Amino acid sequence: MLTGPSPIVLVRDSVLIFLKSEPFAQSLKRTLETSGYRSIVVTMESVALKEAEASVPSLIILDRRSISITNFRRIRTLNTVPIIAVQEGLSCHDEDCLEEYDQDIDLVVCGESVRELVARARAMLRRPGAGVESRFQYSAGNLRMDLDRHEVLINGHVVDLTPKEFQILQHFLKSPRRVFSRQEMLNEVWGEGYALEEHALDVHIHSLRQKIEADPANPKFLLTVRGVGYKVQA
Repeated sequence: MLTGPSPIVLVRDSVLIFLKSEPFAQSLKRTLETSGYRSIVVTMESVALKEAEASVPSLIILDRRSISITNFRRIRTLNTVPIIAVQEGLSCHDEDCLEEYDQDIDLVVCGESVRELVARARAMLRRPGAGVESRFQYSAGNLRMDLDRHEVLINGHVVDLTPKEFQILQHFLKSPRRVFSRQEMLNEVWGEGYALEEHALDVHIHSLRQKIEADPANPKFLLTVRGVGYKVQA
């Protein structure tokens, strides 16, 4: 359930860097950010997995020597995120990398400079479908809406919403803090001229709160504006 209000953002291209060499990782981060990619560096496995699940990146760059290299693929929301496995300072041959490729690693890079690695990362991010997760998501605290997969996740777990509940939540997330009257929301979701009592929206809002609020009886996220309608609190 939601833990409380927080800023709502449409997530842009981002890179999660999980490398054992922090100086190399920080240098990589600076170069990526100069190229316009938001980057975050983590050095602990547990933190890397938690960060990746909480804010699905467009690309993951991790240490080839990590014993948990397959753990990222076990997280449902990371199934399609491209992953580059990096081995700093040493060269390697294709036959040495078969195990990584069998584990769905997209690219193994050995002994390359930061500049070369960034060039490979940028090329991967330009591929059709790369970063789709981040381009079509809304994020609010521990809630994520994936438009491409038509899913809503809280703390990485899929919430079972009806099509109408999904549409209602999407309209709120597109315009955080804006107050929608009941009639406006009916027009947005059901279409103008559709004969439906305003009370029908209240029923859907009640059901939605049961699924996304930590305390549905005292909502902190999807709020009622007395005498007007509803809004999402950012």
